Formats: sequence, structure tokens, C-alpha cells
Amino acid sequence: MLGTKVPVILVGNKVDLESEREVSSNEGRALAEEWGCPFMETSAKSKTMVDELFAEIVRQMNYAAQPDKDDPCCSACNIQ
Repeated sequence: MLGTKVPVILVGNKVDLESEREVSSNEGRALAEEWGCPFMETSAKSKTMVDELFAEIVRQMNYAAQPDKDDPCCSACNIQ
């Protein structure tokens, strides 16, 4: 379908392994800004930001499901 919004989140994993980092936080943020998406750093091992990541995924999915104001999905849609 044309015009379908796809939620995107750039995630850096294993933030607990700072000494083994291959991509800096600044590089991740810059790329996310270029892509126009959120950036988060997580660690499954230490459970850092994992719950927040899933909450952000849901937010992005809900946002992507909203029709554009200029291209409503049907005549009944009224987005203010």
C-alpha cells in the first residue's frame, strides 16, 4: 500500500559492554536523526531500557497507524 508509515527505531544493544563499543552514542543519535527516528541504547543482560524500548515500539506502531491529515483513511476520520 502506498503511503504506509512503517515504525522505525534505531537501537544500540549491549550498552553494558562500553569497552567493546563499535558505534558511539553520538554516531547512533546522528544516524537516528538522519533517518528521522528515535534512538535508544539497551542491554538485555542488565535489563537496561528494555521495558522502555517495548513501550516506544508500541508508541511508534500507534503513531504509524494514524492516517495523515491530508490523506484520511475514510470520510469518517476526523483528526484534529
